[in-house]
Amino acid sequence: MGFFEKLKAGLNKTRDNIVSSIDYVFNGFTNIDDEFYEELEETLIMGDLGVRTTDEIIENLKEKVKENTIKQPAECKELLIQLIKEQMDLGPNAYDFENQKSIVLLIGVNGVGKTTSVGKLAGLLKNQNKKVIMAAADTFRAAAIEQLTEWSHRNGCEIIAQSEGSDPAAVIFDSIQAAKARKADVLLCDTAGRLQNKKNLMEELRKIDKVITREYPEAYRENLIVLDATTGQNALSQLREFKDVTDITGIILTKMDGTAKGGIAVAIQSEFGIPVKYVGVGEQIEDLQKFNSEDFVNALFDLQ
Repeated sequence: MGFFEKLKAGLNKTRDNIVSSIDYVFNGFTNIDDEFYEELEETLIMGDLGVRTTDEIIENLKEKVKENTIKQPAECKELLIQLIKEQMDLGPNAYDFENQKSIVLLIGVNGVGKTTSVGKLAGLLKNQNKKVIMAAADTFRAAAIEQLTEWSHRNGCEIIAQSEGSDPAAVIFDSIQAAKARKADVLLCDTAGRLQNKKNLMEELRKIDKVITREYPEAYRENLIVLDATTGQNALSQLREFKDVTDITGIILTKMDGTAKGGIAVAIQSEFGIPVKYVGVGEQIEDLQKFNSEDFVNALFDLQ
């Protein structure tokens, strides 16, 4: 099964929730009136797009309908799909970090697939002929260090690690020295995800930030938050919490399997203006890929 097919399969639940209901709205109404828009709004909210995102999409749709003097509800569907694609477009600079010496921090709560995403992203970058070093800076879980070590065997990328309980900032320091000495293109850093102890987490990220600024000021910075697509609106609250702690430049959406609440990808981009940059659809290295708004919306609406 190719990536698009896996993505399509992963959006099954969302598609069942949204698409049949949307088709009902577009085909069940004869006029474009307030009732039509209300029904459409309710359908999008039920599909996990969130209230704010839905409001925005409906307002834009109303404008386009007026501009194009559209009279039939069925003709709105193509407009709606186009609007969602535009809303999710990443723009030309989403992956600038790939083309310069960079340091990428992966942050997020435990259990969302953060360490796995570091391993897969390292593999993805290595396949682009980048020299990648991984830093095991989630030192609060021995399992995270073991897991990342296992990933280094699988993806063939170097890992810098210390023992459980070490200072995460010290691991980052060692990793930066190694990245410079070995002329690495990208340094990927796993970090701890103890959001329930926000004060400690903030302190830890502040220390890491200080080390990077001091030791590697020339590096391009990227902070990617890893969110679990099956948690829907809960992923938005995690994003808000981490956004208070650090500057987030992009999102990795994991666990895009059959239980995923895929509408959340649209909601995130619209509400926070932070792009979804990668999507994970399975356990293999190749199951993490760059986000493509065209593919995503086509998979969501079952278009070829």
